[in-house]
Amino acid sequence: MTQPRPDEFKPPPECPVFEPSWEEFADPFAFINKIRPIAEKTGICKVRPPPGWQPPFACNVDRLHFTPRIQRLNELEAQTRVKLNFLDKIAKFWELQGCSLKIPHVERKILDLYQLNKNVADEGGFDIVCRDRRWTAIALKMGFAPGKAVGSHLRSHYERILYPYNLFQSGANLLVSWTNARTLMVNLSVSVHIFISCVLTVVKRMLLSGTTGTKPFLRSVLGSDEDRLLLCDGCDDSYHTFCLIPPLNDVPKGDWRCPKCLAQECSKPQEAFGFEQAYRDYSLRAFGEMADSFKSDYFNMPVHMVPTELVEKEFWRLVSTIEEDVTVEYGADIASKEFGSGFPIRNGRFKVSEKDEMYLKCGWNLNNMAMMDPSVLTHVTADICGMTLPWLYVGMCFSSFCWHIEDHWSYSINYLHWGEPKTWYGAPGFAAEQLEAVMKKLAPELFQIQPDLLHQLVTIMNPNTLMSHGVPIYRTNQCAGEFVITFPRAYHSGFNQGFNFAEAVNFCTVDWMALGRQCVDHYRLLHRYCVFSHDEMICQMASKANSLDVVLASAVQKDMKDMIREEQDLRDKVHKMGVLHCEQAEYNLLQDDERQCAKCRTTCYLSAITCPCSPGRLVCLHHIQDLCSCSLTNYTLKFTLDDLYPMMNAVKQRAEFYDEWASHVTETLEAKLDKKKSLSVFRSLINKSELKMFPDNDLLRQLRLVTQDAEKCSSVAQQLLNGKRQTR
Repeated sequence: MTQPRPDEFKPPPECPVFEPSWEEFADPFAFINKIRPIAEKTGICKVRPPPGWQPPFACNVDRLHFTPRIQRLNELEAQTRVKLNFLDKIAKFWELQGCSLKIPHVERKILDLYQLNKNVADEGGFDIVCRDRRWTAIALKMGFAPGKAVGSHLRSHYERILYPYNLFQSGANLLVSWTNARTLMVNLSVSVHIFISCVLTVVKRMLLSGTTGTKPFLRSVLGSDEDRLLLCDGCDDSYHTFCLIPPLNDVPKGDWRCPKCLAQECSKPQEAFGFEQAYRDYSLRAFGEMADSFKSDYFNMPVHMVPTELVEKEFWRLVSTIEEDVTVEYGADIASKEFGSGFPIRNGRFKVSEKDEMYLKCGWNLNNMAMMDPSVLTHVTADICGMTLPWLYVGMCFSSFCWHIEDHWSYSINYLHWGEPKTWYGAPGFAAEQLEAVMKKLAPELFQIQPDLLHQLVTIMNPNTLMSHGVPIYRTNQCAGEFVITFPRAYHSGFNQGFNFAEAVNFCTVDWMALGRQCVDHYRLLHRYCVFSHDEMICQMASKANSLDVVLASAVQKDMKDMIREEQDLRDKVHKMGVLHCEQAEYNLLQDDERQCAKCRTTCYLSAITCPCSPGRLVCLHHIQDLCSCSLTNYTLKFTLDDLYPMMNAVKQRAEFYDEWASHVTETLEAKLDKKKSLSVFRSLINKSELKMFPDNDLLRQLRLVTQDAEKCSSVAQQLLNGKRQTR
């Protein structure tokens, strides 16, 4: 048996797999609530529907077309992208110096210049590593075998490729002090007359600019020895080859930039990373032909014969290598509203047979799930693509979805209609901050460029790397006809094993409510926009207190209590700061992008601050100092609802009615023999539950069963009494 390579991918443990009975499957939210204590510990879980549950595929295949995203695999992985970004900077540096970068090989493998640069920096820099003769230690640290004199090769490559770049990064190639001038003349073997010419030129420039001799100066020169004089292709300034730091042995063959122009070019900010759109628009059939051809050619075997384990190991090998550039395409976030869902819908174009009509109203039909009563998203007034309206996903081999959590830390559910498996990785919600910390620690350069990187869905990191830093990771292969559920704030990622078609949507249950508010506070700190207003959703629910599910009413009341307290504190603070004007506004009638805080981008609903100097601009009460430079006495506090307490009291009353009823039911059911209640009390409790529309939960079902048994006993007793009277 062959031993795995040290760097070979090791699959994480499997996530839970649930196989509900038909009875359990009948109510998706009750089932999800039942499995939640187990599944939320792993972040993701898989659900296999009962045998025979096979909804027809309703999407119009001939009508569906899309432009996929281009994914270069070695740009996806965080640490590999850091290395590629570093190589891009090195290549640009040498290109502007008139040279092309050629990455050397050491011990028959490509030299990791990023790691070499990092290791030398960690040891104190080039000069210290040379002084302390640490090159052998550097070679061992990079994984080279001892005793092969690799250290001297690494020094040579560092000195030739990286040392000039690091001098440039430190600014040393631009500046030199007077005290070093004599040393430079000796070391560089510069003829006296040329050196004097250089010095006189620099002195002249310093006198004209008013600088003193104790300050560093630019080593730009005008002198003789024209064969060793370089003319900058950017600014036409001239430099001797020996006056550069480090000096150039030869005149570059290509265009050359002086140190000043080089600094200007290389200081330009790096663009945020994102996926490009493909140039081609595909039909589903054309994309499938391309996807199958790619996979069979890559593995040199029929697509259905490639083991999933082989694809998984090859995927993680490809994303971690800079030598191989494999590109794939992914049809992601395709709007089902435009092309039709994979599930049948009422009044849709797909005509459902009589035997398949059950799927139209089934809770596991993703068109229904987000908007069923137990999902609080039913109280969000707008249709949100990808959240309340399903998105479609067309995958090919190696196409991937990167580490992310769902908008507003909601649940998500994904159904694979057909095709090859989708491989998933997940981390539980309690490990979210740990995963973020590890990624920031291992790839800080990426987060400096994009602080909200993990919200962009463009970065993955090897699960083995995360696990080695203590992050719990679980995996699963989702096959056709199976669901994968992700839980609140659970990071997840994965890739497709081949051509497939999936559909996904979000939902939020009562247990999510507190996390939802926490997420809005988190978004405010990140200056990230909200997909919907959490406050507005809460107020929408409170306005329907009389018909609200009592468990939900209790959660809404708690959320409103926190919301009102914070709002009141903020309004008091604003008034104390000097804001005098107040007026009512109807922010609920504005589009979300018209009521975003100018500072943190949160969606304002309860209140906002405006100023006459900036029409259309507003800030939330957290960022009053960021509106404009006017006096606070010019500001106006605009609010949507004057008095929130009546709404909260209505919800509270609804919840208390239930709590009071539930307490009475429990007391009645558990009463001892000498304190048993009459049958009329049981009946009145049932009638009250129906009148108030209390939930059909375990307590109510138990009350009904006991009442039915009592009625049977009462009926039998009455018959016995009637028979006894007749025999007298």
